Amino acid sequence: MITESREVAAFSVKNLTVSYGPRPALLDVSVEVEQGQLIGVIGPNGSGKSTFIKSLLGFVKRDFGSIEILGQPIEKAKGMVAYVPQRGSVDWDYPITVEEVALMGRYGNIPWYKSASKEDKRIVKECLDMVRMSDFRKRQIGQLSGGQQQRVFMARALAQGADLLLLDEPFAGVDAATENAILDVLESAKAAGRTLVVVHHDLATAAEYFDKLLLIKQRLFAYGDPSAVLKEDLLSEVYEGELKVFATLKQNGHI
Repeated sequence: MITESREVAAFSVKNLTVSYGPRPALLDVSVEVEQGQLIGVIGPNGSGKSTFIKSLLGFVKRDFGSIEILGQPIEKAKGMVAYVPQRGSVDWDYPITVEEVALMGRYGNIPWYKSASKEDKRIVKECLDMVRMSDFRKRQIGQLSGGQQQRVFMARALAQGADLLLLDEPFAGVDAATENAILDVLESAKAAGRTLVVVHHDLATAAEYFDKLLLIKQRLFAYGDPSAVLKEDLLSEVYEGELKVFATLKQNGHI
């Protein structure tokens, strides 16, 4: 009998539980995300969104559950995942240039006894071009605006060549022009076949920006098309009746 082959998931999480002390940050989360999607991770502050991202990176210890990246156990998925951290977690005074930060994305492909090759430098230039930061390549990172800093770390993640990109609130604290530039980069990366998972705090733009939404508050409340996730009763339960959220979504026609 002939059976259809099924494309391997970008990542698969089963019964994921993570605790910080006695309090669970994530509780029994299970989800499978298909490749080539732009996914928004939403939920109130302290709901476990960043912990979910860090779990996919193997940065936090799991109490229970399993994670596979492109069909491989997370322990064997080194190099398959790239990460853009929150701006607040970076030392912007460190004496390193834009170009050097982007080149860090190639370190996993460069033997310790060799320098960056012409090919590595070509990839870095291409990635800086993509995020529109080539003109700043010799600038120290602390001399950049917040939006420019965010784009530099996106270039580093792209230079890594990973199929799965995880971004922790890339739109936080940037102006509208930079937000549009970041969204353009995300769409370009998706068009190139990458899967992107983005922690996002602004529900008013979530339906516009993402193919699918993943709604978390310690446990997984919903995953699917924005129209299926941005439901008033569901958001009321998760956001505990923060009516301003619903008013904005209604105004924009999302619920």
